[in-house]
Amino acid sequence: MASVASTYARAFADVVLNARLDPNRAIGGLQEIVRLFTESADLRSVWQNPAVPADQKRKLLDAIVQQEGIDRPVRNLMAVLIDHRRVHFLPAILEQLEKELDARMGFAEAQISSARELAAPEKQALEAQVAKVTGKKVRASYGLDPSLLGGAVVRVGSTIYDGSVKGQLEKIREAISS
Repeated sequence: MASVASTYARAFADVVLNARLDPNRAIGGLQEIVRLFTESADLRSVWQNPAVPADQKRKLLDAIVQQEGIDRPVRNLMAVLIDHRRVHFLPAILEQLEKELDARMGFAEAQISSARELAAPEKQALEAQVAKVTGKKVRASYGLDPSLLGGAVVRVGSTIYDGSVKGQLEKIREAISS
């Protein structure tokens, strides 16, 4: 499944970047279709039913695209998925597309956990430090973890930067026990 999703995501990322489309708008349009697809059992049953002719499925797609104001390239991707009976891969394709565009545009996704809610200047300083360390622009999402006691833990991909009090205490404990 991952290879199918990544193949479509890479191809659509090529379209977005080569045509100089707004990546955020393209992803937003695809997110809206994914939202409608996952929330509507009727839409899923029509798009995934092999007995429904592809042209009827595309007419339904065109009505959604027009109503939601979704761009033509996103519509075309959906038409290809409908024609090749790959609509069930849609959520995975969206996830892969976001990763692909981030990688190509030099963005790093950072999940930041802190013991308390961070103020805007603290968030900016933390994001600037992460950008300096990774050499990439940062898109951060924040969460609270009271067990950290203080500081923050930053996860960028599979790398974890632990600047929490809990992490420091754990290092001290390990040093004392050895």
